[in-house]
Amino acid sequence: MYNIKIVKYSNYLIFTLLIGVLILAFLLDIALGSVQIPIDEVVKVLFGGKAEKVSWTNIILKFRLPKAITATLAGAALGVSGLQMQTIFRNPLAGPFILGISAGASLGVALVTLTANLAGAGAIFQTLGILGDLTLVIASSLGAAAVLGLVLIVSHRVQDTMTLLILGLLFGYATSALVSILLQFSDSQRIQAYLQWTFGSFAGVTWRQMPILISVVLLGLLVAAVLSKSLNVLLVGESYALTLGLNLERTRFWIITSASILAGAVTAFCGPIAFLGVAVPHLCRSMFGSCDHRILVPAVIIMGAIMALIADLMCTIPGNQTVLPLNSVTALIGTPVVSWVILRRYYTK
Repeated sequence: MYNIKIVKYSNYLIFTLLIGVLILAFLLDIALGSVQIPIDEVVKVLFGGKAEKVSWTNIILKFRLPKAITATLAGAALGVSGLQMQTIFRNPLAGPFILGISAGASLGVALVTLTANLAGAGAIFQTLGILGDLTLVIASSLGAAAVLGLVLIVSHRVQDTMTLLILGLLFGYATSALVSILLQFSDSQRIQAYLQWTFGSFAGVTWRQMPILISVVLLGLLVAAVLSKSLNVLLVGESYALTLGLNLERTRFWIITSASILAGAVTAFCGPIAFLGVAVPHLCRSMFGSCDHRILVPAVIIMGAIMALIADLMCTIPGNQTVLPLNSVTALIGTPVVSWVILRRYYTK
């Protein structure tokens, strides 16, 4: 009993520290950039005041605050999605895009940006242009939803999780192949526009799009929180989970749905962002020394947000207009973590 109290106190302490780091990272992400703004001025504006300079208020409210909120939501969503995929597939290197959701989103964007010169085929998709900056978001969402629908249909018929994993990877390869074919027949300007999207960015979400992103991510996180106990049961294996009375088919359906919604929403609004979904769950397991999803789900939400904000900070060189590709930065963050997982498994055998 005494040891349990110590563990609970330790967890509360870690959560408190993580929340403090999250708040600091959020403020720094707003304060630092090509124009550096004092943190006290940032806090003043966030609480409804006006900064010392009018330009600072505009920069914070119009550009940096939505970017910081987007990074927070995206990091939380990708972290939880990766945690769910690692649990259901019992694979420490599984990520949120393992079922081809990212590839489906990429195909949707490719159809919009690359098909204009293919005998008028792109005209259908270009009609989405009347929706302005939502065009790529709609195209990406439709592509992700198409692959998700296919995966869910297959999941009802395929009982073996590893078979579903292999089929998901094959769906991803097929959609990636279609994107490669489209790239082959597109002009350099449209290829450049598509490649720019694949770099990933938290800066593209506007205040008009924000309610949609917030609603979808919160829905996915809520489903993940409700599934925490079921995820714990899956840790002991599917056969034993069935003996405990778990409805495996229904549980797997909701886990895949939640993870895909989270990953698909982030991809639609921010582009394909690698490594965060793979790295964050391992950081949390190591930090808390636990595989209990009732602890890991909130921990991954906070840690994912922190890592995304740090990655966004690293993309922006203070005092400089240069912005690094987000995917390159997240790879630099995630690679050491994934390497550590592989090496630890090798040396503990």
